[in-house]
This record gives sequence, structure tokens and C-alpha cells, in this order.
Amino acid sequence: YIKQMYMTPPPPPKKACPNNIRKRIVKSSFKDKFLETIPVLQWSNHATEGEYNRLKNYAGAFGWQNVDFDTIKESLNLLNSSANSQMFDDWDQRPNKMNSCICCAVVGNGGILNDSQMGREINQHDYVFRANGAVVKGFEKDIGNRTSFYIFSTNTMRNSMASYRGVGFLGPPQSKETRYIFLPDHDRDYLLAKAAILNIPIDRGRDKSNNPPTFFGERVGREKFKVFHPDFIRYLRNRFLWARILNSKHRDIYRPSTGAVMLLAAIHTCDEVSAYGFMTPDYTKYSDHYFDKKFHKVVFYSNHDYRLEMQLWHDLHKAGIIRLYQGRGNN
Repeated sequence: YIKQMYMTPPPPPKKACPNNIRKRIVKSSFKDKFLETIPVLQWSNHATEGEYNRLKNYAGAFGWQNVDFDTIKESLNLLNSSANSQMFDDWDQRPNKMNSCICCAVVGNGGILNDSQMGREINQHDYVFRANGAVVKGFEKDIGNRTSFYIFSTNTMRNSMASYRGVGFLGPPQSKETRYIFLPDHDRDYLLAKAAILNIPIDRGRDKSNNPPTFFGERVGREKFKVFHPDFIRYLRNRFLWARILNSKHRDIYRPSTGAVMLLAAIHTCDEVSAYGFMTPDYTKYSDHYFDKKFHKVVFYSNHDYRLEMQLWHDLHKAGIIRLYQGRGNN
């Protein structure tokens, strides 16, 4: 693997779940890829000059090169509650937790979920992850109706709202349990996080506004927001999804897809993970999205490597790390 410096937080608490993912990973072929102490989220503790000087060496989602220190500091300093630093900040308060294992459903937007009847099964998990154009209304039988975590970048969220408005995606899901996790690509994400937390207009940049953003509801509070750490995204690229384009002059346009970051984040935090709506080798049988009104074949772009991601999901399923939904009659 490429030699990289990652922040090393304290080791996570030992899990009470008897056969959690971390115990299975160390017995699998993935044991050398996995770092138990990688930081998944960033918050106020990380807003230091030392961290800025280290992370400004990396561009895009992999660091802070394209964001000035004041913007980082203003945004991250608002993420100063324990809820911002923990993925499952409400676990101890959940009245319905039946055992010591945190079971997660990670729901992609793939057409394989159309007419899958997986909605009830998805809803029965402790937490449900969704990303980008997660259209729920009208598709509950296939995809469920709960959203514990909505994962996005400002760019992917706005693009989804523009592209899928016709099928009912008007913005991120909103519910009492829903948390919002930014995958920050550049300063737009930090500026939106600040405006949403403080309920003020976006004060600068391309998304500058006259009114506070309402994507997440009104006055939602800082406890609802989390932000992926750039070290985590870089680690996923370097160890799990190193693509051929990274050896070319076009390397700067590539990053793991939002769905891939979502699923790998769940693998690094949950005890059990079931993945639905992710690409499988028979993907040509299915439309691009479960909500497509007409059949749209999957289109490949250079900024993500969906075939590489598909192989990773297959390998993780085969190794017993995740349970991958592969279509009706194939599980």
C-alpha cells in the first residue's frame, strides 16, 4: 500500500457483539487492508493548525487543500457535541435494542431493488443508511421507509435534487432518527454545514444564499450532523479501491463513490451489515435506479470505478464480512 500518514485516534471500545465484523475481518483476506484505529468522522478536536498543515497536502475529499483554515475552523468548531464524534450517538437510548449487536442495512439506489419486496426486512435493522437520490415515497415495499443516516456531498445532493425531482426526490429524508453525514469534497460542504447548524444563510462561495438552508428541516441542531474525516476517504481509496486511473494524468478526478463510502463506513462502525441495491455481476439485467420510470442502463464515468466497487462487494460477501442482496432467489 502507498505509505500514508493517517491520524490515529484512541482505539474504539471493545464490542460486546460476539461475532462482529472486526472479529471476522482479522480472520479473513482483508485483515491487512483494515485499520481498526482509522478516524471515520471529524469534529471540533480536529480543527487545529497542525492538522490543517498535514491535510492541506491532499486535495478534494482526501484532505483540506482546497479549503482555507478559517472555513475549516468555523465549521468544525460547531461540531463539538459527543453526537458529532460518534456514529451511533443514540444507541444507549434506544428502547428497542434487543441485543448487543448493532445491525445495519445499507441501501444503495440500484435497480436490483425494483420489485424486490425487501422493504420490511430493511426496516427491521437497527440503523438504515441511504445516499444521494434516495427516493422513498412510493417505493416503501422495496426499500423501506426509515433513514437513520443520509450520506451526501453538497454536490451530489444538489445534483440528485435536480435530476430526480420528477420521481419525487425533493431533498434529504427528514425524521427524528435521521442524521446527516457530509462527504466533503470542497469548501461548499463546510459552508453548508455551518449555515445549517446555525440556521443562517450561506455567507460566501458559489452557494451563497439570502436565507438559511432548509434541506434538513428548520433549526435541526448540531447533533444531527456528522462529517467524514478526509483520512478515512483517503484510506478507503488507498487500501480498498485503488483504481487504474490513479496511475494516469486523470487521477485527480477519481474518488470512491458516495455509495461505496457509505457501505465501507458501515463496515467500520456496525457489527453486522446487510447491503441492498449495490451492483452485482448481472447488473445489465436491471435499470440504473430502482425508481427509474423507464429502463436506463448503467453508465460508467471516470470519477468512480463501479466495476472495482462491484468486485469488492462480491469479495466482502464471499468472505462473510457483509451480506449482499443479489436479487430475488439469489440469496
